Amino acid sequence: MAFPPLVEPLAELSDSELTRTARHRVLAGFGDVAQRRLAAAHVAVVGAGGLGSPAVLALAAAGVGTLTLIDDDLVEASNLQRQVMHRVGDVGAAKVDSAVRIAADLSPTTLVRPVQAVLTPANARDLLAGAHVVIDGTDTFETREAVAAACEDLGVPLVWGVVQEFHAQATVFWSTPPAGAVPVRLADLYPPDAGREAPTCAQVGVLGALCLQVGALLATEAIKLITGVGDPLLGRVLVIDALRARTDEVPLRPADVPSHGGGVAREPAVPEDVPAGVSRASAGLQAAPEPTRPAPIPQLTPAEALAAQRAGAVLLDVREPFETARGVIPGSMLLPLGDVLAEPHRVETPRVIVVCQVGMRAQRAAVALRAAGIEASVLAGGMDAWNRDAAGAAVRA
Repeated sequence: MAFPPLVEPLAELSDSELTRTARHRVLAGFGDVAQRRLAAAHVAVVGAGGLGSPAVLALAAAGVGTLTLIDDDLVEASNLQRQVMHRVGDVGAAKVDSAVRIAADLSPTTLVRPVQAVLTPANARDLLAGAHVVIDGTDTFETREAVAAACEDLGVPLVWGVVQEFHAQATVFWSTPPAGAVPVRLADLYPPDAGREAPTCAQVGVLGALCLQVGALLATEAIKLITGVGDPLLGRVLVIDALRARTDEVPLRPADVPSHGGGVAREPAVPEDVPAGVSRASAGLQAAPEPTRPAPIPQLTPAEALAAQRAGAVLLDVREPFETARGVIPGSMLLPLGDVLAEPHRVETPRVIVVCQVGMRAQRAAVALRAAGIEASVLAGGMDAWNRDAAGAAVRA
């Protein structure tokens, strides 16, 4: 559903800005008024990295009036593969300084407020106050949770994305959406602390071009919210598989359901990074019975996984072929995550132990397999744990 625009339009644009944004203003359903809304808008972007960089480029080019960019890091040479706002000459300089230069080159009317600081639960609300929309392009869940909590407190829509390896997710969280829309929060997708064990991009890598795609998508969602044009991703998670050029959409509903006592009863948290398993009962279903509480997915140590394999369970490795080429657990079935999510019934065995590099993808696969009626558990810590464990060493010896 389309939402009312968040921002009242400026009275008029300068002649130079009218010329610069001419292709926006001839868009059907967008026009001059939407462009003037962008000129009056204030967007806060948290993180000047792989997602924040293209988002800032797109928002400045679009003519957003004020951009607050929050990041405490300095540019490193290894950033340049994906953080397109920075240049070789910026190495060693503050990342937020790149935004000031880029915006001036693209849109002289855009004001950039660089904030070189670490966003924390203590300062997040103050740093984000005054923004019409917040875009989260950070790379740690501690910061993501702080950003989300501040946005919930402020009632500001949070445009959210994450990229790792060849995969991405994007959505919109909003604690106080317009009438008729159901509030959706970060905790509905990732329960508190669920993402703390996620590997970093330095550990598993990230496709630079995918960062550009997702950063531009986040900017588009912000533009839609500001102008009231189109349907935002509130209540939907966009899941991108770059290797297969496939984009899927997964519904996302609140995790809270009314309790008999009039308060709120929270369902058990779904595992982290499981977009296929995040649909939950709507908070409005007050007459519905208590939701079925799914049993947590067993997390097996390498020794337990080895014992289960010997007892007849199948080890299902959901990593990509280039990863499995570096080594697998003997006897494993190989089927990349994308194939498992698309066709879980291809796994024709009643009991599996899912394996990936660190456990995140295995968790997603296990949820899909359980939904298909297959008893699935996860090798906790994935191949990293297996390679460190004495049981794995004994098998390889």
